[in-house]
Amino acid sequence: MKMKKPELRQFNGFEKIEDYPLGTYYEAGFLTVTNDSYRSFDYFVDKDKCKNCLECYLYCPDGTIEKQDSYVSINQDFCKGCGICQKICSFDAIERKIK
Repeated sequence: MKMKKPELRQFNGFEKIEDYPLGTYYEAGFLTVTNDSYRSFDYFVDKDKCKNCLECYLYCPDGTIEKQDSYVSINQDFCKGCGICQKICSFDAIERKIK
């Protein structure tokens, strides 16, 4: 007997910024070991270029991107430095800087 596949609804995004979850990270202490000690660079968000589209926020595999009022910020303690956020940003708002 074959299992029936579940029906999936189309996700068309959120209508307003307030509908996004506060973070993709766990606030209860799941991220407990910092990653910044082995990286020779950090990623920073240029607040003037950031349009708060939240693409980087959604693509970050570690959930280290946090929403602010009109931009996002990167938690350097837990960022692994994969660079996905910089690659996905359509506005070139994320810069890599050597420590």
